Amino acid sequence: MTKIYKDRHRPTEERVEHLLGLMTLEEKAGQLIQTFGWQAYEHIDGKISLTESFKEQVKNGGIGSLYGTLRADPWTGVTLETGLSPREGAEAVNEIQRYAIENSRLGIPILIGEECSHGHMAIGATVFPVPLSLGSTWNVELYREMCRAVALETRSQGGAVTYSPVLDVVRDPRWGRTEECFGEDPYLIGEMAVASVEGLQGDSLDRDDTVAATLKHFVGYGSSEGGRNAGPVHMGMRELLEVDMLPFRKAVEAGAKSIMPAYNEIDGVPCTTNRELLDDVLRGEWGFDGMVITDCGAIDMLAAGHDVAEDGMDAAIQAITAGIDMEMSGEMFGKYLVEAVRQGKLDMEVVDTAVRRVLTLKFKLGLFERPYADPERAAEVIGSDKHKELARRIAGEGIVLLKNEDGILPLSKTAGKVAVIGPNADVGYNQLGDYTSPQPKDKVVTVLDGIRSKLAGQPERVLYAPGCRIKGDSREGFEYALSCAEQADTIIMVVGGSSARDFGEGTIDLRTGASKVTENSWSDMDCGEGIDRISLQLSGVQLELVQEVHKLGKPVIVVYINGRPIAEPWIEDHAHAVVEAWYPGQEGGHAVADVLFGDVNPSGRLTISIPKHVGQLPVYYNGKRSRGKRYLEEDAQPRYPFGYGLSYTEFAYSNLRVEPAVISEDEEAVVSVTVTNAGQLAGAEVVQMYVSDVASKVTRPAKELKGFAKLQLAPGESREVSFKVGREQLEYIGLDHKPVVEPGQFKIYVGKHVNDGESVDLRVREEE
Repeated sequence: MTKIYKDRHRPTEERVEHLLGLMTLEEKAGQLIQTFGWQAYEHIDGKISLTESFKEQVKNGGIGSLYGTLRADPWTGVTLETGLSPREGAEAVNEIQRYAIENSRLGIPILIGEECSHGHMAIGATVFPVPLSLGSTWNVELYREMCRAVALETRSQGGAVTYSPVLDVVRDPRWGRTEECFGEDPYLIGEMAVASVEGLQGDSLDRDDTVAATLKHFVGYGSSEGGRNAGPVHMGMRELLEVDMLPFRKAVEAGAKSIMPAYNEIDGVPCTTNRELLDDVLRGEWGFDGMVITDCGAIDMLAAGHDVAEDGMDAAIQAITAGIDMEMSGEMFGKYLVEAVRQGKLDMEVVDTAVRRVLTLKFKLGLFERPYADPERAAEVIGSDKHKELARRIAGEGIVLLKNEDGILPLSKTAGKVAVIGPNADVGYNQLGDYTSPQPKDKVVTVLDGIRSKLAGQPERVLYAPGCRIKGDSREGFEYALSCAEQADTIIMVVGGSSARDFGEGTIDLRTGASKVTENSWSDMDCGEGIDRISLQLSGVQLELVQEVHKLGKPVIVVYINGRPIAEPWIEDHAHAVVEAWYPGQEGGHAVADVLFGDVNPSGRLTISIPKHVGQLPVYYNGKRSRGKRYLEEDAQPRYPFGYGLSYTEFAYSNLRVEPAVISEDEEAVVSVTVTNAGQLAGAEVVQMYVSDVASKVTRPAKELKGFAKLQLAPGESREVSFKVGREQLEYIGLDHKPVVEPGQFKIYVGKHVNDGESVDLRVREEE
């Protein structure tokens, strides 16, 4: 007789309860543990074998999940040489699943969880631009398409859940994880969040091209004290609900099946044990029915960091009681859960509740019916040409043109020599961002590669010199860089930052640009997780290099490759053009060249304000009206405001109107505007709508983004854009911490960025 839990025709709830009733305490605890997947196998001489430690864990109660089985980076110690190809990755997961199913008493498959912030973090997978660039596209449908591609690549190797999207609202860009976020605005992040969930999870989780999305980091992680990673967050519940929690709520409503609490504390309570957030709000008010998994080491921090637990057992009990279902790393749950129940310190029902959620997700993912991957399919779809083309298109749409003096861009393909200079001109890994695996050199297109490709057949027109490193004070490359610049008609300075973790692969010769291997490798990493800064200036001697080149009196175009805003007033004042490319991914070099030479008209718009000086922080656009006007030395306005970005054409706005002009709190108005391409080139405009509540019972931002649309227009073409304005756009969190739409006057602004455009008046009438 077929066991009920193995009968796919039975309801999921019935299967879960049957399986739960068969499990021992050790087996239940095992399902709540996630260990490191790269430690489950060895890859030697092309052969994959399972480790004895993994086999032992399977026999002693099992493992609920494996983290980063296919991940490769310095932390895992997995390199290009020792890592798994797309086919081998699928084969390794199959070996792991087969052993777990065939050598455990109940044959429960393992949940394979992978990092996929901007592409599956596995060797051979497509590396898309970082989320800060993805947000800058303002193209929700394009991002949804990317998420489908990421889900396909991940599931084809057996990965069933991803630890993305990152929905943190950035408040201080000194924070090293700024690059992992979409920006500073909760509405925009919320739109991207919904697209992510829909793209990753599709119509059903039990398919071979979908994965479960894990929302992170819940919550307030982007608002840490001083921009320091995992620092305390000083925020009241009203702001939490209205700003930081909004994208998470939207993603939960879209059906997200997993969520990860943040490392930080809020008002003295660590998110890992915050029952008000995890139980009352997330599960109670929002109705979230998925799994909650910690970040790595988060439970350890309760006893050694936050110091709210006496020891590891206390920390584990607090976490699972607060609503944690699974522990990434598995250390605390693995050591203490069983003993806590046996000592009567932890109720078995608390454990059962967590196990139910884990098993429910596994059943919904179809792992009991189809636990194995298809190596042939993995080899076919991972890193495909289709996905490569998609990566190039997204990178191009995420590039923001900040300055274009006298229309110096686009450049001519037929005249003049170009000197490509700077530490990010030809170092591929520097343009990939954090959370990427090592890549073979021929897979990543650098800016130098892209420009050479654009001028194919004219190699004499392109000169190159690195000039300096990202960090350090060596100027030994200046002389060679200046000699190249002297021979050129136009100079492209490719500078910025790096989130490249040290793979020990050597460095470059600053005098020639050639690769060289040294005894002690050099790390240029100045951004990424755990790399927080006190400055937003260029690291090292990069600014000095740009200044020396500028003295030659030739046109200088600065291209930033970086993971956080750069505040360099001298460059903004003296460069002829400034292009912000963020970390544009593996096809970033082609995308930058497409923009520089006019094959792509830049349409990226900032999703994060760029200050004039770090001393202005915080400078996010939607701060309160009461935050003041200026400092002694400078006003409080950013150098480039939220939503800003230039184009090679011009767009004109006209006929702004709202109908009707008076509504009730439950009615909707329609705001319409006509947008015209008034220039000579086809281009895309991002039309942005902001709402301002003229007077309210609690203080409000001067403006809030509540709608946007990206439209492509031919020269001379006009199109009407309309936005609905109703409860969702007008409400805020009131005095009772509940959403409210107050009667009164609102101003609706429509324009090119937050400081642009005209407004129309909308009134919400009082109900009789």
